[in-house]
Amino acid sequence: MEFYGIYTPVITPHFDDFTIDEDGFAAVIEHLIAEGVHGIIIAGTTGEYYAQSMEERVRMLNLGVEIINGRVPAIGGTGAMRTEDSIYLAKAAKSAGVEAILVATPPYSVPTGRENALHALSVERAVDLPVMLYNYPGRMAAEMDEEFLDRVGQSANFKAIKESSGDINRVHMLARRYPHISLSCGMDDQALEFFAWGARSWVCAASNFAAKAHIALWQACVVEGNFTKGRRIMTAMLPLMQVLEQGGKFIQSVKYGVSRAGLPAGVPRLPLKPLNKDEKRTLDQVIDRMNNTIDRILAEDV
Repeated sequence: MEFYGIYTPVITPHFDDFTIDEDGFAAVIEHLIAEGVHGIIIAGTTGEYYAQSMEERVRMLNLGVEIINGRVPAIGGTGAMRTEDSIYLAKAAKSAGVEAILVATPPYSVPTGRENALHALSVERAVDLPVMLYNYPGRMAAEMDEEFLDRVGQSANFKAIKESSGDINRVHMLARRYPHISLSCGMDDQALEFFAWGARSWVCAASNFAAKAHIALWQACVVEGNFTKGRRIMTAMLPLMQVLEQGGKFIQSVKYGVSRAGLPAGVPRLPLKPLNKDEKRTLDQVIDRMNNTIDRILAEDV
């Protein structure tokens, strides 16, 4: 499997009592497929896996694969604090029928590069599936460093890395030193730079509600190689990306974006709280302005 295109880490809709809205989950997935995303990640951070029981996570993996039904690739999240739990989730994802798995650094334990690599290799060897790595030291407190990359890079199953460090020097390093591990954008406000350095995929939470904009930027840069157009689209998207990446309420903002698009999202699970009125108003203005600008840019090509 090659990672190519827009991959949406799908949200988990909730009812007001925090139980999972399975019909809402199906509605969001159907919307994403209709919008043209290239793959869907189930049980990622945006899906609030950290606030779910193991039983709920396995249920969502099975339900998500069933709904997708092979129309786009399904990627199963395996993030957990214990290697044993990540292996269990990887096996559950394989049993459900995913095309690939997402493997992250175990949070809180702060493993060394060697320890982190052995974790990733243990998960990969348990299922023998294509892997997208997920480097997000801001949440996991440890980097997928060069020792890690040297070790895991010896296995052909490690196909891509979602790079979410925010360090542009790591983008340069990954593109130059580890070209066999495909670079995937995981830092939305650096998407243009990722594409300039050869990234061919983008894992973007805001595509839950703004798939058209994200596909437009990817199309301009990766498919058309038109970075002049890409810069114009990126300029229109940056205010939204800055709200999401720097606003401190990432999942709450994504779920509100889904709700304002007329889709079921519901409340985030505790300890997170929904946006307040002022935050919603700001996001409304940013999204509306972005959509209008991108519509004008795309209309010029018609």
